[in-house]
Amino acid sequence: MTLDDLRVFVAVCRAGSLSAVARELTCTQSAVSQHVKRLERETGVSLLERRPRGVVPTAAGRVLCDAAADGIAGLDLALRRLGDLVNGESGSVRIATGGTTVRHFMAAAIVAFRRRHPKVSLEFQTETSSRGCFDALLSSSLDLAWITVGAPVRGIEQRTVVELPWVLAVRTDDPLAGRPRVEVSDLARIRLVRLPPNSTSGARLDAAFDALGVRVGSDTSVADWDTALLLAELGLGHAVVPAVPGLAPQDGLRLVPVPALPPLPVGWAVRRWDALPPLARAFADTVTRSCLPGATG
Repeated sequence: MTLDDLRVFVAVCRAGSLSAVARELTCTQSAVSQHVKRLERETGVSLLERRPRGVVPTAAGRVLCDAAADGIAGLDLALRRLGDLVNGESGSVRIATGGTTVRHFMAAAIVAFRRRHPKVSLEFQTETSSRGCFDALLSSSLDLAWITVGAPVRGIEQRTVVELPWVLAVRTDDPLAGRPRVEVSDLARIRLVRLPPNSTSGARLDAAFDALGVRVGSDTSVADWDTALLLAELGLGHAVVPAVPGLAPQDGLRLVPVPALPPLPVGWAVRRWDALPPLARAFADTVTRSCLPGATG
């Protein structure tokens, strides 16, 4: 049983597919299968159950996966901290983010951090959802992930940095554009451009609508808020979006507050705050300070 065996097994459990892990590792599916078979020989139990659309861990597999994931995360953090002790200020910080996170939340902080730590490498890994950020954080040597704060995730600590109010993006020639605010009841009469309901922010918005007793219609789904704004600008629908830092209406587009909706919490996710490498903590603190009201970077 090797560390590589355990890493591959945890990756397979999370992906639910031998072939997906093989593609990620740029190896053959047979090579991935050999890692799992070696673990099964040494433990004497079956660890994976084959299904028509992939694999799932057996009861024994879940026990091993949970223990291995915790151990690998702790070992990765220890190795990173040792590397920082050896390299001093020339280490690295690895961050998982969404597609537009850097521009909206981190631009000024990156400049400020680079001034203070010119020899540190910043490595960004783009994920398409908070769930993807969580998986990347748990299965690799990433330090931090910028996420929409949501339900607890095993092995992850979440910390809110800023709460974003919601606004309705409408064209300036729309009847709602002249209002100082939009009531949630107004949204029931229009079609919205929406994020997929399985996204954390999309699910939070749906839960807010449900709590307020409002049913909204939608015939368009997009992967990110910037695309929703673009479609609203093109006149292809209205979009309820979070007022992210630096968000400004484009020509022909107005952003009208929707104060009845509870704000969207966004911030950091880590495996363990108390084990975060010093350079990663410094970067997280720099971003947090830059998001405070009145911050200039």
